[in-house]
Amino acid sequence: MKLISRVPMLIAAIAVGWASVPPGAAGAQQYPSGTIRIVIGFGPGSTVDIVGRLIGRHIEQKFGQPVVVESRLGNGSMIAAEAVSRAPKDGYTLFIGTVANTLNPTRTNSKFNLGKDMQPVALLAVVPNLMVAHPSVPAKDIKELVALAKAKPDMLTFGTSGAGTASHLAVELFNQTAGTKIVAVHYQGGSNQVLTDLLTGRITMAFNVAVTLTPHVKSGALKAMAVAQPKRAGILPDVPTLAEAGMPGVDAGIWVGLLAPPGTPADIANKLSAAANEALKADAVKKVLDTQGIDPLGGSPEEFSKFIDADIKKWEQVLTASGLRK
Repeated sequence: MKLISRVPMLIAAIAVGWASVPPGAAGAQQYPSGTIRIVIGFGPGSTVDIVGRLIGRHIEQKFGQPVVVESRLGNGSMIAAEAVSRAPKDGYTLFIGTVANTLNPTRTNSKFNLGKDMQPVALLAVVPNLMVAHPSVPAKDIKELVALAKAKPDMLTFGTSGAGTASHLAVELFNQTAGTKIVAVHYQGGSNQVLTDLLTGRITMAFNVAVTLTPHVKSGALKAMAVAQPKRAGILPDVPTLAEAGMPGVDAGIWVGLLAPPGTPADIANKLSAAANEALKADAVKKVLDTQGIDPLGGSPEEFSKFIDADIKKWEQVLTASGLRK
């Protein structure tokens, strides 16, 4: 999974000057009384980093304690997730999780379960995935596209960032839901090469983050078919969702959420959740998210926990049906 990496000046300014002091041994009632560390499994400037720094800055301002954002790369952010899962259960070490942390363990049959081995705090945001087609595809909507795929199964091809990636599984999920057999074409060069070949017509379709595809849709170089999430994307509000086209189960957006080590006291998790939800409503935060094509979400720890369980089950079904589960 390739996450977008464009950092506005506002984000750069947010990260400057954050101090670090050792946390005190305060209980839940005094929380927080020291530095909070947010661990991210993707590099600086990634979508996850942008969201994490925005939320961290708001937590820092609200509680008057330093927040340090730390990148810990490796294994599709699973190294960071597993490290935080072993951290003290005191709310001073947090993790920014993504769909990678439900998809990758499911694909590899790992024993790690994000909903059980971490304490969900708040679902923060989603990067909408957009289904696009080359203008040569003679279908104006999803209904016509599905009919075309069934009538001429060799005509359409989906470009992906590689076998087993999020873009590939989005294709598999679409095929399984629609009853089609559109061929997935895997690119080792990632989404940039997919976009290049899509624009030239070498492949006919793709799923990719909406913020990347929007300029090409507006110029007419690509045709927006649908957004692969339950709600329309803020960046392209006129494009219908797959749910509106009668395919409500095809949700393939890149979600981002805040988690803590398992066993973190409920009052601490709730306090962090309230701060995160408050941040998502702040004008400064919404402005940056909108610029990056990221839609804010929000919700309680309980709601996020149910979301994670449903996400894991969804990818289990997709991976098993497609024979991709190791």
